[in-house]
Parts: sequence; C-alpha cells; structure tokens
Amino acid sequence: MPENEAEPWEYSLSIPNDPRGVTICRRTLRLILTMHGLIRLVDVAELLATELVANAVLHTKGPATLRVCWSVGVLRIGAWDTDPEPPEPPGELTALADAEGGRGLALVHACSDAWGWHPLFRHGNRGKYVWCDLAAV
Repeated sequence: MPENEAEPWEYSLSIPNDPRGVTICRRTLRLILTMHGLIRLVDVAELLATELVANAVLHTKGPATLRVCWSVGVLRIGAWDTDPEPPEPPGELTALADAEGGRGLALVHACSDAWGWHPLFRHGNRGKYVWCDLAAV
C-alpha cells in the first residue's frame, strides 16, 4: 500500500515488564510498517519505538503498551507505562554523547517531527503515554 494511504489505522501491543518485550515490539513494528508499504520509515521508527518502550520497561515495574497509528501521512508511535510521573526533559544529544544512559528522549526529540506525553489511566493503572510523530514526506 502507498505511503499516502487514506484510511487511518492503529495497532497496539501490550507487553509485560520484561526486556524481551522491547525486541518483540521492535520486530512487530517492522512487520506492521512493511505490510502497510511504509518501509521508508522503518529504521527511524524502530529507533524511536525502541527508545520509548525501553524507557517504559526500564523505569517502571508494570506492563507497557506500544501503540502505532497512521493518519493523514503521519505515523504516531507511543508507549504507555504505569509511572504517572512526567519524563525528564531531553538533554542536548551532543552533550550526552559520552553518557552511559539518558539519551533516549534526546534521540526521540532529535529524530522525530514532534513528541510529547500526557497522563493516561489504562486497565485500572495510572500512568503516562509518551509519543512521537514521523511525517511520511
């Protein structure tokens, strides 16, 4: 299907708090985008989804959910987790070059067209949803 496909779509994948879930999300995202003809977005989308889901698994004790949505030429990738606290603002990527961690949201900020977060109550758990957008153009 072409990148300008008119019909919006959405997929969600819930994972337990297990590092293997990050790989499962990344591979599932690659399959979704390939099947929808969005192969051009796969590499950057995988990087962004990996950072978002890895943060959810690393910084919380509960489950997480990857959400992938397509609408009007924009791919939104988001991760829900059980920690209601806002994410730390991203630092400058160049300043974090030698850091052992803390680059996740800086990469998301640098590689996406937009990003943000909001509180979200899901399955009886308070938490947050961190998202980023990639334009297909």
